[in-house]
Amino acid sequence: MNNKTHTIEVWGDLACFTRPEMKVERFSYPVITPSAARGIFDAIYWEGIRDDHGMRPYFYWQVELIQVLKIPRYIALRRNEVKDKAPSDRTIKAWMEGREQPEPLWADGGKDELGTDQKGRTQRQTMALKNVRYRLTARIIPKPKFSSQDNLNKFNSMFERRAKQGKCFQQPFFGCSEFPAFFEYVQPDVSNVQPAPFDQHIGWMLYDVFDLRRDTVSDDKPFITLFDATVRNGALKVPAFESDDVRKPERGAC
Repeated sequence: MNNKTHTIEVWGDLACFTRPEMKVERFSYPVITPSAARGIFDAIYWEGIRDDHGMRPYFYWQVELIQVLKIPRYIALRRNEVKDKAPSDRTIKAWMEGREQPEPLWADGGKDELGTDQKGRTQRQTMALKNVRYRLTARIIPKPKFSSQDNLNKFNSMFERRAKQGKCFQQPFFGCSEFPAFFEYVQPDVSNVQPAPFDQHIGWMLYDVFDLRRDTVSDDKPFITLFDATVRNGALKVPAFESDDVRKPERGAC
């Protein structure tokens, strides 16, 4: 089967690809993770169909190569984070329909100041990256039911058209939704921007937080996968999700 790759250059002012062992006080990996890179491709083009079991994706994006175009630079930030979680979809729908009185999430103060059960907000330290730029290469891996060459050609042409026109279903971001990412479709052989002279053995790096092999997207149960990441000459080669180089938990273990 003829399956082409796609390359985009992405850039932004700030980024934070949080190391899972430091999730309270956020500390970013020096390089974008395959999960965050996949999220950018998904934001540009992702397709599926909804049935009784949930959303069935037609394909998933396999990130193959991450090129660092600017040397990683860290910046320390202090951010206000709301402690309470957003209510369920059912509750929000009841608010929208006027069947229940909306209850705000207080973004300041705590229980003592507010006199309620609201937890308010807290300040957290973030070690983020600044002025990032990457070149990402990925290909579409169709699900078995949609793996015909005609479907693959359609998916590839849809993505290429959307990416070249700067279209996306939602604003791509770098790890945190408040750090927007901007993109441009490029031909890797024609680009004049060379990878940065950056070499580092990162060690165990987050690969993804979902099982990309799943047939339905019906829940948000995590499926944490890791791989041993090394950046050489500004390039990080990403193994295939099915590869043994990607450490996966047993199903149902997460």
